[in-house]
Amino acid sequence: MALAGLRAPGFWTRLGRHELRLLVGMAVSAGLMLAFALLAGEVIEGETAAFDRAVLMALRVAGDPAMPLGPPWLQNAARDVTALGSITVLSLITAVTLGFLLLRGKRGASLLVLLSVGGGMAISGLLKNQIGRDRPDIVPHGDIVFTASFPSGHSLLSAVVFLTLGAMLARFVEGKRQKAYVLVVAMAVTLLVGCSRVYLGVHWPTDVLAGWCVGAGWAALCWLVALWLQRRGAVEPEDEAGTVPDRT
Repeated sequence: MALAGLRAPGFWTRLGRHELRLLVGMAVSAGLMLAFALLAGEVIEGETAAFDRAVLMALRVAGDPAMPLGPPWLQNAARDVTALGSITVLSLITAVTLGFLLLRGKRGASLLVLLSVGGGMAISGLLKNQIGRDRPDIVPHGDIVFTASFPSGHSLLSAVVFLTLGAMLARFVEGKRQKAYVLVVAMAVTLLVGCSRVYLGVHWPTDVLAGWCVGAGWAALCWLVALWLQRRGAVEPEDEAGTVPDRT
């Protein structure tokens, strides 16, 4: 019986699919962390100062750094978008997601989400304190800020939360188009939050790039852990269609 199971085509197909996912996830996570390390080195040495200043000033009216480009409503829209990456909003989204997973009886998945988001918050605070970069001082801030600038906490945490939850939600929908839609929306929201931070003048562009690298890298690492736990049966496995069976 055991040998017959090993010879079954479905077994090798599932194994190959999991191994490919693990390899891709490892490569993505390692690449993003390397990109952050290289970028952090350039920032500490001051090599990115000219680029950062050029991008910030390009988003301001010529001769008036206090005036962002675009119509008046655009700055209000940017504040609305940037709020999606705030600790308050992300915590509420995470809490709602945890409640949903617990109601479906998926305790392993809910614990993984909690550790992923909590770990991302800890990483953000640690990096900010260690590097201690000052906020932009060449344009007025369009939002209230309290912490150091590098990396962008909004960008980092929005990447962690939206990409992690996007990947989690994609496991509960059927069809490649629906999965792709969920993941594209998660990435789009993450990108918009980061861009809003630069537009509002509260972050240097490299702060946001670094936040995206660390956040996406951490999300990819948590995804790897989810796959590993899934294979051990600690997290609810996917069915043959690539969705998680509902056991409620």
